[in-house]
Amino acid sequence: MGVDSGLPDFRGDAGFWKAYPPFAQLGLRFVDLASPRWFADDPELAWGFYGHRLGLYRATAPHGGFATLLTWARRMARGAFVFTSNVDGHFQRAGFDPLRVVECHGAIETSQCATPCGSALFPSSAVTVDPARFRAARPLPACPRCGGLARPNVLMFGDGSWIGDRTDEQHARFQAWLAGLAPASARLVVLELGAGTGVPTVRLTSESIARRLGATLVRVNVREADAPPGAIALEMGALAAIEALAGRVSDR
Repeated sequence: MGVDSGLPDFRGDAGFWKAYPPFAQLGLRFVDLASPRWFADDPELAWGFYGHRLGLYRATAPHGGFATLLTWARRMARGAFVFTSNVDGHFQRAGFDPLRVVECHGAIETSQCATPCGSALFPSSAVTVDPARFRAARPLPACPRCGGLARPNVLMFGDGSWIGDRTDEQHARFQAWLAGLAPASARLVVLELGAGTGVPTVRLTSESIARRLGATLVRVNVREADAPPGAIALEMGALAAIEALAGRVSDR
């Protein structure tokens, strides 16, 4: 979804380094940088990476496919629920009810103490980033409770300090919604957009829900469109798939 809005594609080292050339010179991959250790070892580097992304996500408008999905959701008797590994907050910006969104890897617009000194979360503040070196300028975001360094409330690789309370609450609302569908004659469609196998959280969740509730799974993926028996596989981008489906969806 994000790539079709003009955001960088972080899948594969080549795509990541094209978006962040200084990290290519350092030999640092996305999986290397998306680590909490940098907030202790080199906070200017850590906030250079996440601060740039925060600014980019804020400056980028969600593409028209979000509005189409929202229109479909509003037509459904039981609505819809978003389960996303994207941390950009674009579903909420596009008008989706924040109480109907699960951000399984957290959200960059929310921050926490890097230590952490407690479980409190707070809004992320803008960071000045040198676009040539992707390093942040001081002062860096601070925890309002202890005054120590803050970090995004985003689940990173090998992350033992992530505070997952907010995401846990989202999961609980999602499970309650799913439970409300089970005894009824609801016809559920799981539309999976761009979920790959590298970090398969969304992909595994889609398949699990489809199996458990007898839902129709529609898998949209440019590179990895293979799908289980009974699912619909579309080897195309998210926006192109949404537009193609829009021409076939009934108004009833």
